[in-house]
Amino acid sequence: MVNEPTKRFEATKLRRVSDAVVSNFVKYGMCPPEMHLLTTRGRKSGFLRATPVSVLDGERGRYLVSPYGEVNWVRNIRKDGFATLRQGGWIELVSVQEVDSQEAGAALKEYLEHPRSAIVGPYFDTPPEAPVEAFVAEADRHPVFRIVRSTTIRI
Repeated sequence: MVNEPTKRFEATKLRRVSDAVVSNFVKYGMCPPEMHLLTTRGRKSGFLRATPVSVLDGERGRYLVSPYGEVNWVRNIRKDGFATLRQGGWIELVSVQEVDSQEAGAALKEYLEHPRSAIVGPYFDTPPEAPVEAFVAEADRHPVFRIVRSTTIRI
């Protein structure tokens, strides 16, 4: 059996349209509990940018995981260190800290053990049943941020 190459993320027109549709469902709270609308400030433009994400509420804490690698929201949040998470009528202001590969590896494994792995699994070299060490080796390709502080408000 030949291993297929890891899928690369591309921001196609179809992806942007589907993100817009999913964003509207999340904005009105019609989504799974882990789905949120992440809003960051553009690192160059300064404009607010929103994208739907799944928040990992795991054994070791809450994490933002980038299954698609170093995408724009990752670069934006690295610059500021904070963002907002919205779901329905709730907005949460969060401060984040990027974690080391050991902590990221454990979070990535837990992230892929969720049923969503059918969607994001092809972007990983490591299957969900692999040991944590395999995810640690892959952690540099999938940034992980721990939510270190949050304040929630009702809108």
